[in-house]
Amino acid sequence: MKYYIIAGERSGDLHGGNLIKAIKQNDLQAEFKGFGGDYMHEAGLALSVHYKDMAFMGFKEFLLNLNTISNYIKQGKSEISEWKPDVVILIDYAGFNRRIGKFCKDNGITVYYYISPKVWAWRQGRAWSLKANIDRMFVILPFEKAFFKRKVDWEVDYVGNPVLDAVKDFKPSEDFKQKYQWPADKKLIALLPGSRAQELKYIIPVMAEVVKKNPQFHFAVATVSNLHRDAYKAFEGFDNITFVEEATYDLLTCASAAVVTSGTATLETALFHVPQVVVYKTSSLNYFIAKRVIQVPFISLVNLIADREVVKEMIQEHCTPENVSAELNQLADDSERRRYVMAGNQEVYNILDIGSASSNTGRLIVKYLTERR
Repeated sequence: MKYYIIAGERSGDLHGGNLIKAIKQNDLQAEFKGFGGDYMHEAGLALSVHYKDMAFMGFKEFLLNLNTISNYIKQGKSEISEWKPDVVILIDYAGFNRRIGKFCKDNGITVYYYISPKVWAWRQGRAWSLKANIDRMFVILPFEKAFFKRKVDWEVDYVGNPVLDAVKDFKPSEDFKQKYQWPADKKLIALLPGSRAQELKYIIPVMAEVVKKNPQFHFAVATVSNLHRDAYKAFEGFDNITFVEEATYDLLTCASAAVVTSGTATLETALFHVPQVVVYKTSSLNYFIAKRVIQVPFISLVNLIADREVVKEMIQEHCTPENVSAELNQLADDSERRRYVMAGNQEVYNILDIGSASSNTGRLIVKYLTERR
């Protein structure tokens, strides 16, 4: 069968690559085409557009790039119409993929969604349009299944979480510690500022001040290759800092604690059993809008899954070097606070541990398509 897949972000590319491998195990004749990245391409996707060309974060950035996004949507629709896949599989990337989903539904094309848009967080009414336009939904957070049933009476498939799959599959590099040679007399603190330039612009100055205020620690910044080194310029000149490129999981296996920008990385950090401070800062405009539309009590996946505050969330004006440093020092010590967070990390791990999300989803996709035939 023919599978057209669209992933528009770094995490979607990783999970999309694993999904392609899982589908291949259930459909030996599978062909793949679509939008994604290096992981999906290596797994067998004929790549039309790389996600790096579509990664716009925040309301302001989205508005400034509307024309570019519109052209990519047109390209996706055109390729789907010409290639005639058996199914279009959408992975996260809500604003873009919901439009593709409606197009598919209007044109009688089977469309599945893997990793649901976060409609439970804001604009919950969009759950109705998802139900109307998507044939099958595969969700990765346990509370999402209950949300869709309660909100729009829609039975969706909870398949487990691909982040846990990635953490379980990870094999630490044997020479990682030797390569960086962290100081033996200082605890190692991981700094995970994110993978988008818009995120780094606001959060890195705060993290740099945290480094300055805490010479008793050695810090390691998780950098990504798609961002120019200038994005990390505020970190330069400190003796107690190291840059670690494209090796976040290796870094988390060594870290005593972490400071993490809100996003998927908060869940990854928890699943590696590293206590963390969650931080988030954006432009005044983005924050003004977000504050009025978000309908959940937390921004970190750790707290949302646990349904309570496990990790401290320091957002916007509360995201100060002083606040972050105070929490970080508690987490780095053998304190009651550290033990509380570590217990919460284990709780989240146990909740998500129901088997491989990629394998479950790949099997169900092929099963449902075969039944439709």
